[in-house]
Amino acid sequence: MLPSPTVNLWHESGVARWQSALARYDQVIAAQGVPALTSLDAWYRGELPEILHGRNPSFVTHAELVRLTEWKMARGVWRARNLVLVRGNAPDNVKAVTQDALSQVPHPTKPIAGIAKLGGVGPATASAVLSAYTPRDYPFLDELVAAQVPELGAPAFTLKYYERYAAALRERAGALGGSFTCTDVERALWAHVGGKAGATG
Repeated sequence: MLPSPTVNLWHESGVARWQSALARYDQVIAAQGVPALTSLDAWYRGELPEILHGRNPSFVTHAELVRLTEWKMARGVWRARNLVLVRGNAPDNVKAVTQDALSQVPHPTKPIAGIAKLGGVGPATASAVLSAYTPRDYPFLDELVAAQVPELGAPAFTLKYYERYAAALRERAGALGGSFTCTDVERALWAHVGGKAGATG
């Protein structure tokens, strides 16, 4: 069992604290006790970005969307109904919708809104696609992370909330400097509180 945090990382300005939290991410993933999560997370962070950038134009396949959804649920809350809906999308439509959405990067909301038109996909799942594709612009929307940013208020899985959430994490990444991305900020905050709970949309 990982220890509970004693400070809110969001209020820390020192880069070392953030780097330490981010370095614990793999350990926290393993500590979730979800057998498939370690391999899913390795695929999501290591393989999927390269796959997406290896295509011209970039798009997500139906199988990749399903697997990405399984990653999101394994890291957070498993919602079988949503997974059924994601699996029910036509492969050709998944390709067309995601290709169009990825072509609209770096617009702050249009790519998210586009992918969220797919069955079973909300802003959180859409943000997982975008975070894999361009981690500097789109953090994954997770309620545990959002809850640590006081100015955002109660977490909500809406496009308007995501826009504010992403802007806050991008701003913090900029303040931390160096190689920190908004996705690094998201993962550091998630690891800092020990994971679980997780995104639902």
